Amino acid sequence: MFDQLDSFIIRYEELSELLSDPEVINDTNRLMELTKEEASLRVKVETFKHYQQVVRDLKDTEDMLNEGLDAEMAEMAKEELADLKKEKAELEEQIKFLLLPEDPNDGKNIIMEIRGAAGGDEAALFAGDLFGMYSKYAESQGWRVEVMEANITGIGGYKEIILMITGDNVFSKLKYESGAHRVQRVPSTESQGRVHTSTATVVVMPEAQEVEVELEDKDIRVDIYHASGAGGQHVNKTASAVRLTHLPTGIVVAMQDERSQLKNREKAMKILRARVYDKISQEAQSEYDANRKSAVGTGDRSERIRTYNFPQNRVTDHRIGLTIQKLDQILSGKLDEIVDALILFDHTEKLEQLNNGNE
Repeated sequence: MFDQLDSFIIRYEELSELLSDPEVINDTNRLMELTKEEASLRVKVETFKHYQQVVRDLKDTEDMLNEGLDAEMAEMAKEELADLKKEKAELEEQIKFLLLPEDPNDGKNIIMEIRGAAGGDEAALFAGDLFGMYSKYAESQGWRVEVMEANITGIGGYKEIILMITGDNVFSKLKYESGAHRVQRVPSTESQGRVHTSTATVVVMPEAQEVEVELEDKDIRVDIYHASGAGGQHVNKTASAVRLTHLPTGIVVAMQDERSQLKNREKAMKILRARVYDKISQEAQSEYDANRKSAVGTGDRSERIRTYNFPQNRVTDHRIGLTIQKLDQILSGKLDEIVDALILFDHTEKLEQLNNGNE
């Protein structure tokens, strides 16, 4: 473990030098890449240096006690020794977490798909609530949300809405949101005041770059057609809608939101690339889960992961048994408590797996 940390310190110092190199400063792409790497190592390096200082202080305090002190000084040294031992143990646990294998997708932007599922209009309205919740959370994180495609119902909900969320470490915080979300509330159309249950599904996919997923032209069928729906005369005159079919996987993406065929194609390619990458990742994860089942982040996409109960202002995440009586705050985008709990649970589980594997 400490050999690995020593190598991090060496690399961190190399990066500090590189980031002051004029050649690197003038190369925007390389500068961004190295800055990101430096930031990812900073916490590990600072924590390890703190740990090293605590170990030195611990040895110094033990040496003082062995040299012989008066009763008062000896008592103070013993108290300090106890505090240092406790801090050393806490830092060792913290370092173990920091050294867990990182998800290579954690730093990526995401494409999120939200769909109304069981429950008709009420499910579509709930999909709209989830869209609002994630948009407000993204805003609080300083992220940017772009609606790629939206299928709006007559009452203002969404049969489907596809978002692209860009910013720092978006996937690391939202990757646990994939699954079925259930709502329990009295619909506005319910005259008897009965609570109805509806569901919406969420899929979170890391944005895939061309170098990660190579989609060959021969594997993609492109269909161009006239857009339908709202948009006035334009939709009848211009064939701007694009449908891409990835023949090897059968994945289909249709896009008609933009007036430009080129823009629709660019958006469709982003979604197609993410879906193909996601399919490959899910298949690899399924193979891994055959041996080890993770409780969060990799479950079946149809699995019910969370319930939003309006009458009791309650949100429950079923994977980790977390219940919070703050539904109104959660829907207003205050997701940190849930996100942090899921990350901690996932990291703790991975650490246990790592420890068991080392036994």
